[in-house]
Amino acid sequence: MTNPVPWLALAMTGSIGGKTITRLLDRFGSLEAALNASQEELIAIRGIGERTAAAITQIDMAAVNAALAIYKDQAIQIITWDDTARYPSNLIRCDDAPPVLFLNGETTKEDNRAVAIIGTRTPRPESRALAREFGFELASRGWRVVSGLALGIDTAAHHGSLDADGRTLAVLGSGLLRVYPSENRGLADRIAVQGAVISEIRPEAQVSSQTLIARNRITSGLSRAVIVVQSGEDSGSMSTARRAVQQGRTVFAIVGGDAGCEQLIATGAQAIEPESIDWDQFSEGLDRLSIDPPARSQESQLSLF
Repeated sequence: MTNPVPWLALAMTGSIGGKTITRLLDRFGSLEAALNASQEELIAIRGIGERTAAAITQIDMAAVNAALAIYKDQAIQIITWDDTARYPSNLIRCDDAPPVLFLNGETTKEDNRAVAIIGTRTPRPESRALAREFGFELASRGWRVVSGLALGIDTAAHHGSLDADGRTLAVLGSGLLRVYPSENRGLADRIAVQGAVISEIRPEAQVSSQTLIARNRITSGLSRAVIVVQSGEDSGSMSTARRAVQQGRTVFAIVGGDAGCEQLIATGAQAIEPESIDWDQFSEGLDRLSIDPPARSQESQLSLF
């Protein structure tokens, strides 16, 4: 297992992402060496300006180690790019994969057989029931159900997976110690026992509109495919669907699932008629999906059948 301290130190600056960490590793060979570099050495690296260099040289390692002790006490794991046995294999293939993940629960090799089920926070009763059915039926066939712990469709999908004694992965737009929405703290606790609750931001961090948008790429990146159950045209679900396409994932949308779903279908998403789903056939089709980045336009979709 890799030493998490230098990774955590850089993550705690709040301004250093994967591109910067890649450049630091290329230049210094290790993050430990990068943390010992001078400001002048850091500024000499392409893409690192005075502000970022100053943030690195001013890291308080005592505070980092104190935070690490708190996280261990709260059963929060830290997974980095170097943790090849634990970092989700679908996500690591994305060029925007977070260098550091904070985790309650466990990851497994089999979590690469995952599908995201997402949608509006205010669904119609039939859409809520369908999301729960998708979660149950796919989990019953060994699929990991990924969603964002939001109220509405996300909550229903998580519950469906748990009902089937399946594994489910919840991706937060808040820190693990500030579960959002607060109404789902109990659900998050259940998921941590029967799957994993995941965030890329430090555990003490509050939710923000920026972190909610950023987490969408993780939701899709963990998954082989994304199913949009009900969505408006301007929503987090549509953002997740766009990121899924960029990552080479297949997007599905429910026929009659509001304007967002109809827009997705019109632009290439695979349509699902909710009244005629053959669950075994659908599961087998998901198993045949490739998650390699698309060779042609990123607006194209991969066909399921």
